[in-house]
Amino acid sequence: MTIDEIKDNFALLDEWDDRYRYVIELGRMLAPMSEADHSAENKVQGCASQVWLARTLTHDGGGAQILHYVGDSDAHIVRGLIAILLALYSDKPPQTILETDAVALFEELGLGEHLTPQRSNGFRAMVDRIRRDARETLAAA
Repeated sequence: MTIDEIKDNFALLDEWDDRYRYVIELGRMLAPMSEADHSAENKVQGCASQVWLARTLTHDGGGAQILHYVGDSDAHIVRGLIAILLALYSDKPPQTILETDAVALFEELGLGEHLTPQRSNGFRAMVDRIRRDARETLAAA
């Protein structure tokens, strides 16, 4: 699912309870993450729930670097937040990741005002992790 499809679906849902259920459903649609990827190296620090993000560096047909992500959490709503982040950031070049403001999207979707401060901080920790990966990938190139 693309980030534009997610935004369109959010716009169709008037009630926050429906949006909350939709975020949980997005989490249910995440691709499974291997047990090997549930490692300390992939664990995101700063989240109240357990969160893992694993990246793979690939290249597109023109040789440009592309970061692919898989993610998982032990909390349903957080899995949904991961799904939103992966729709925004996964399979993108590092420079595009750095130029994309996930926190603005978070606010645009109304998530900031409807999630607990702990969940909001966890979302920001996931964004920081992905952006750090992008900076490290660019620096190593």
